[in-house]
Order: sequence, then structure tokens, then C-alpha cells
Amino acid sequence: MTHPRRRTVLLRREAVAATVPVAVAALLAVAGPATAAGPAGAAGVGDPYFPLAGNGGYHVTHYDLTLRYDPGSRRLDGTAVLTARATQRLPRFDLDFQGLDVTGLTVDHVRAAHRRQGQELVVAPKRALRKGERFQVTVTYHGTPGPVTDPDGSLDGWIPTDDGAFVAGEPQGAMTWFPANNHPLDKSSYDFTITVPAGRAAVANGVLVGQRTAHGTTTYRWRQKEPMAAYLATATVGKFQVEQYTTRDGLRVYNAVDPREAEAAAPVLKKLPSVLEWESRLFGPYPFRAAGSIVDHAPNVGYALETQTRPVYDRAPSLSTLVHESAHQWFGDSVSLTSWKDIWLNEGFATYAEWLYAEQHGGDSAQKTFDALYARPATDGLWAFPPGDPGSGANIFGTPVYARGAMTLHVLRTTVGDRAFFGILRAWAAAHRYGNGTTAQFERLAERVSGQDLGDLFRTWLYGPGKPATP
Repeated sequence: MTHPRRRTVLLRREAVAATVPVAVAALLAVAGPATAAGPAGAAGVGDPYFPLAGNGGYHVTHYDLTLRYDPGSRRLDGTAVLTARATQRLPRFDLDFQGLDVTGLTVDHVRAAHRRQGQELVVAPKRALRKGERFQVTVTYHGTPGPVTDPDGSLDGWIPTDDGAFVAGEPQGAMTWFPANNHPLDKSSYDFTITVPAGRAAVANGVLVGQRTAHGTTTYRWRQKEPMAAYLATATVGKFQVEQYTTRDGLRVYNAVDPREAEAAAPVLKKLPSVLEWESRLFGPYPFRAAGSIVDHAPNVGYALETQTRPVYDRAPSLSTLVHESAHQWFGDSVSLTSWKDIWLNEGFATYAEWLYAEQHGGDSAQKTFDALYARPATDGLWAFPPGDPGSGANIFGTPVYARGAMTLHVLRTTVGDRAFFGILRAWAAAHRYGNGTTAQFERLAERVSGQDLGDLFRTWLYGPGKPATP
């Protein structure tokens, strides 16, 4: 996610009322309370900032999403098939799903009782699922999707535009357009089949595996094989100019650009292969089979997001923004958070990639950028809270997470030296490839690679209140 994450956003969420049919409520009553049949899956994974994000008791291995969207009426029709494995006995489990009307729900092709409870879709299968059992949930739904309002007042999720939708789900928005286990701890593969009016494009993650136009509509099929957190999924729709090519390293690139942004975007997108090559030399092999960009014309959104393999931009990006979102493919996408409190591991790293790129391509050195930031007075917002402990979900996209997070990495670099520092970055990306990591794990890795005790450094720069006394 680019910094600053948020600007004033004029769009407003279009709420869709959800009702529970009497028959479904009766079925849930027959199922009885969870205590009578064993513990139900938890309504959230216990994230300190978003306690209802994600769900307990199961892991989704694959999502198969079939969507039809009409930009004129803004109606979305969807069928989501989730293939999952129970991690405990499950008489009941939750899905994160907000706003759209559920028209059918089955577990292993058998109708299952379900009800809405805030952002939770509570499911009671006909029989309890056994621990270790693989199962399939199919949800059909429709309605007018809209974004969710985040703690900082901005929007994410399904954001309508004048020609389609800008779809960016960090941190909560995936649940606005498909039922999910919506926390970075649960990563899955994806298939998307998206039908839109002819003349529109529907762009998702991974590799385009099919496209067919018939009877006034075009259907796109996308496949994301490598594990992906739900918030990184996209299904952005619009009138786009499309460019496809394969890099000399075999990456399949798909760029979709709103014609209104094409002229400004072209010179930046031309550099994407060289940016990815440069980042691969620094961070290790690029983690995915596909790459590209979605450049929309959505000036009211106010940010870009590192949607996996194909970042989505609300306007033509600058080169530094392209570098930032591309770096997230390693730090944030391949290596994901275990808690939103640790978001500096995403944003601090991507911001420092910007500094390194400038340093190695004729711009300011990272040291000069650091010095300019450190010169800010103690009253500046840069020092408002420590990046390793932002304090709440309202702060996770604040300046300290990005800039002071990058400053922490620069202090680490100057302390351990370039050889050890870049070894730490590559080791971090390799050790947690396609998985998750914590700040504590990064600290231990840095000490192991460098052979130094770095406790004071991290305590001061990640967790110390206010401006550190010395740079």
C-alpha cells in the first residue's frame, strides 16, 4: 500500500440489508447451541486490531469464485465454492461476509442452515464436521456491493467507479464481495470466472487462462496458484487498454490501463520488468508466475494496493509507487502478516525499497533520506507512535509505519553492514516464502545472520515512544 494510505474519500458505502428466512432460523434452532455439540469455530482469529477478521476451526485451501457484474445497475451475482479442511470438530463455523444477500448455501452439496450476525455468516452443517475432514462450502449470493469503512474513515473493498469497480480489500474489504476466511493467517489458491458486459475488462490475480465474448458479455478466467491472503484478491472492472507480454525471465505480464491514465502511466509501466529484475537481485527470486498492473481512473479512492501479482492503482503511478507496490510482492504478499499490528513488516520494507531504488538509480542516498526525516522536530507526526505498535487499526497506514519503519531498516543496515543487511532481507523472503512472519521472528533472524545483539536497536526504533534520542 502506498503512502500516504488515505486521503479524503467522497464515496459512501452502499449498505444492503440482509434478512434471515424463518425456515433458516428454525434450522439453526434445531441445531442447538454450540456447547451442546462441542465448540463451534471461532468468529475471528483474535487479531488485536480486527478481532472478528478471519475465522477459527478450519483452513480454506482454495476459492473458486464465479461472478457476474453489471456496472450499469451495479448488481453482482456470485457463487463461491470454498474447499477447506477442519482443524477441529465443527458443529458450526463462520465466514466473513457482509452486505450481499445469500440465496443458497450447502456444505458438501447438502443444504446447511445459516444466519447473519454482523459481518459473520454463521453456518451450521447438517452434521458436525470431523477434525481433519476436508469439506466444500458453496454460497450463492447477489446484491449491490459497496465498500467497508475502515477505522481511519477510508474505504476498502468493492468501490464502484464510473465504468466498473475498483476492488482493493486491505484490511477488511474482501468480505464485501465474497465469503472468506478473511485474515492474512489463512492463505489459499484461487480461481476466478468473471462475466462483464462486452467492452469491459475484469482483471483478477494470477494468470489469465481464458477469455470468451458471446451474447454481449465477456467472461474472463484467472488462476492464482500460489497462496494468497483474501485481502489481496481483486476483481477490478472497467474500460481498460490491455497489454500482455512475457519477460525474458518467463513472467507473464498483464497490464490493464484506463484510457484516461494511459499517457501518464506508459513510461512508468515500461519500467516494470527492470524494477522486478532489480528487486529480485536484492530480495531473491520473484515469488509468482505472473505480474502486471491495473491502472484505474478512481481519483476518489486515494491509494494503490499491492493486490497479488497485479497491483491496483487509483491513477497513473509514479515510479516510486511502482517500486513500492512491486516490493510488496515479496514483503506482504509472499511473506504475510500474522497480525495487523506487525504491518511495518509490509510498509516499512516497501518504503525502504523506494529509498534503495533511488540510491541505486541516481537519486538521493538512503542516508540522505533518513537524515531529512530525522531532522523533523519531536512534535512531528512521524514520531506520533512507534511503528512496531501502532496502537489501533486507525493507525496502521500512518506515517510512522511507513517512514519510521523504513528508518528502522536503515539503522539496522548501518549497524550490521550491507552484506549482512541484504542477507537478512533475502533470508527473510526465503524462510517465510508463501507463509507468514512476525516481528519477533524477523528480529531473531537479523541477530542470527548478523551475529549481533540487536535488542536495543529494535526496542528503540520499533517500540520506543517519541523521537529516538540519537539517529
